Amino acid sequence: MALFTNVTKEQAEKLLKKGFTAEAIKTIYEELRLKRDDTTIILYNSGKLLIQGKNVEAAAEIIRKLKIGRQPPSEDFRKELGIIIGSDEALKGDTFGGIVVAAVKADQSGRKLLQELGVADSKKLSDKEVLLIAKRIKQNFVCETRSLLPEEYNDRKGNVTELLNKLHQQVANDLHPGKHIVDKYPGCVVGDIAVEKAESKYLEVAAASVIARAAALNQLEYLSVEAGFPVPKGSTHVKLALHELQERKLDFKKFVKIDFSNVRDFLVK
Repeated sequence: MALFTNVTKEQAEKLLKKGFTAEAIKTIYEELRLKRDDTTIILYNSGKLLIQGKNVEAAAEIIRKLKIGRQPPSEDFRKELGIIIGSDEALKGDTFGGIVVAAVKADQSGRKLLQELGVADSKKLSDKEVLLIAKRIKQNFVCETRSLLPEEYNDRKGNVTELLNKLHQQVANDLHPGKHIVDKYPGCVVGDIAVEKAESKYLEVAAASVIARAAALNQLEYLSVEAGFPVPKGSTHVKLALHELQERKLDFKKFVKIDFSNVRDFLVK
């Protein structure tokens, strides 16, 4: 299997001059389906183009020569058996926003569909791709999400690690039965398997990372509307936004993580 991204239908149709013939699409997510001998090429609505069959590399070479799309580094997900529940979080390191934890459940046939939908570690996807793929995951899989706004995050009892352990366990319990795989964080004590960078090793965790990031983007959009200006992602370039909160006399507790050192330092000045 090989994958190309950012492919348009017009670009993919160039392959019709290379011996490929068009076939009927099989799902609502497909834009175009082509075949030559034992090789099938599928273009999805997301702009991802998937090559399957016996002569994948030969077809990929044709696509590279035609300069169609972009070929990202291949995702080498681990082979899994049975039902897996993957969970991951978002917004943990962001100054603005609270925290999000999501989980996705899949079996063997589901894992095949996740790959067809273009699921990958969400850090390798654009915001537009994340929102589109998250929508399709929700349409086809059982998912659970816990999205805490800043005020809920700031009112928590206990530390952040305890909160993460609680939320990861909650979403996994909601989807049980299944083997629970967690993207490991410092102090993680939940999951049947907890491994660092699990979103690049297990499809279900990658899918959970997409759902979590989509929820995070939606939360930041909501906070932007409430604040009256676009709130920033991350924690590096947030000082101007903190000044904006102060100028507008907005309650910091409703927009940022009060326990972050950059927020504490700003508020004591």
